[in-house]
Amino acid sequence: MKTDDLRIVKTRPLLSPAILAEEIPLTDTASTRVYEARQAIEAILDGRDARLLVVVGPCSVHDTRSAFEYAAKLKPVADALSDALLVVMRVYFEKPRTTVGWKGLINDPDLNESYRINKGLRLARQLLLDVLELGVPAGTEFLDTTFGQFYADLISWGAIGARTAESQVHRELASGLSMPVGIKNRTDGNVQVAVDAIRVARRRHLFPSITKEGVAAILETAGNPYAHLVLRGGNETGPNFDAASVEGALRLLRAAELPEVLMVDCSHGNSDKDAVRQIVVADAIMGNPRLWPIRGLMLESHLVAGRQNAPVTYGQSITDACLGFEETEALLHRIANAVASTLHRHSDSHFDPA
Repeated sequence: MKTDDLRIVKTRPLLSPAILAEEIPLTDTASTRVYEARQAIEAILDGRDARLLVVVGPCSVHDTRSAFEYAAKLKPVADALSDALLVVMRVYFEKPRTTVGWKGLINDPDLNESYRINKGLRLARQLLLDVLELGVPAGTEFLDTTFGQFYADLISWGAIGARTAESQVHRELASGLSMPVGIKNRTDGNVQVAVDAIRVARRRHLFPSITKEGVAAILETAGNPYAHLVLRGGNETGPNFDAASVEGALRLLRAAELPEVLMVDCSHGNSDKDAVRQIVVADAIMGNPRLWPIRGLMLESHLVAGRQNAPVTYGQSITDACLGFEETEALLHRIANAVASTLHRHSDSHFDPA
């Protein structure tokens, strides 16, 4: 009696990360920009750089043309505000689903359940390279534990999401990633789970995965010293960007003997999934000196505000609703002004950001 693969309908070939990297190679320019962005993010997290990290961009990429156009519009804004902000574009290719739905550009690039994953991987890597060639660093969520082998060399900031923060394999994955990784609190609002995940991600691990050549192997990691906390609110606890919530999170980090470093996701539970409320969240944070220990913000933004169920409107999200680009640009300027004002006051008082 057969006992294996009883529910596997078909097996398709998957290209190897090494083949994809040969097809779409990392250029010297892109390599330098990834390295420099990672170094800058680490300096911000360490307190050696007093700027604010802002990860901003579409909830998910479903159309590489509009994502590239977004990057092209973001570049001059990021350059103009670079004294106060380090802007990283949110370039998310995978979507965790609570039940069912479109799982992202890599899994279903044609949005028709054809699941042409090899095509999706090629689109993803090419977009990341194109965005880097513009001069915009990229951040993404690592959901599938093997996909990172195909494009992690192009990523400057990574995330472990709220649904996977409690997953041991994702914690181990974070321990081996080459860039700083933000770990979000759980969807219900539990922050201790994320703090536990950070402790795990900072340690050495051995786990099965694939090599760049696509061969099964056991990877040994050194631990990621730049795993850090991201507060995103919760469906049971509500928003957690207020001073009391931030102080509570810092206490948990202190108790775990971890650096008191955190970011705030202005979307999701903190905005009650209302895209426009991201502006309220960001303005509240920048207007409250008690919240200045926050080292970074996340914003969901696209060319066109809102969301749609099918890709009819160019540049509008088909997952979570986003801010439009014009209101995003105005918000980034206000955030930068607040940071610059803070830096000026601290400079006058001989403030040491470390």
